[in-house]
Amino acid sequence: MNQLESTMKNGIHFLLLLLLLARPVGADTREEAARILQRIDQNQNIERQIIISSMIIRGLRGSREIKYQSWIIGQEKSFTESLAPLREKGTKMLKLDQNLWIFDPGADRTIKIAGHMLRQSMSGSDLSYEDMMEKGKLSDTYDATIVGEEPIDGRDTWILDLKARQTSLAYQQRKIWVDKERYLGIREELYAASGKLLKRLDILETFQTSRGWYPRRLRFKDMLKKGDGTEWIIHSVDFDTPIPDSKFSKAALRR
Repeated sequence: MNQLESTMKNGIHFLLLLLLLARPVGADTREEAARILQRIDQNQNIERQIIISSMIIRGLRGSREIKYQSWIIGQEKSFTESLAPLREKGTKMLKLDQNLWIFDPGADRTIKIAGHMLRQSMSGSDLSYEDMMEKGKLSDTYDATIVGEEPIDGRDTWILDLKARQTSLAYQQRKIWVDKERYLGIREELYAASGKLLKRLDILETFQTSRGWYPRRLRFKDMLKKGDGTEWIIHSVDFDTPIPDSKFSKAALRR
């Protein structure tokens, strides 16, 4: 190889290096993050579910447990009834798209939860009614990038940073730790537009179903409140039993 050929070859290598370095930073991670969000959405897009669960509220004055049965169609319809304890039994909650009603058997009346009331705590837990109203696919409402990787309880995860596309969303930023094998978010941090950490969700236990991996035990913590958070335990989930449309009506609240 003569000196001219060597110079040209070195020049080509240098040009290729400049082109590589000139690629937009994070382009690949954004594309990969979008793919991961779509996989998460696919796992969560379940047509119907009937769930028996318990919510354990761990406050400063001790713990209390409420048992529920829930009927859910997609992300638009849900009907939940309190089964125990006696003082909570018969309380019912109906969600239809962006509307939410609560039936209080003690007062024998139905209340629509709207406006500032959506930010109130549900039964004194770390979850607000607004948390119960969340709907839509993450991939449709957030832009994501991969910002790191971290093992959690022996599971390898990607760390995704999500930015809201709409100012109306309750949480303008999220950080999700996604199980690389199961495509299940096993930790999540929820932030205000200011960047202040508001809430944290940890999936403590999972189980495998015919539709994929499903949370068995979760802990939800309002970072602005004292206490040890609220634990949610899934006792059973049924994907196959039909749910009649009549279940999702205001009349069903008083039955």
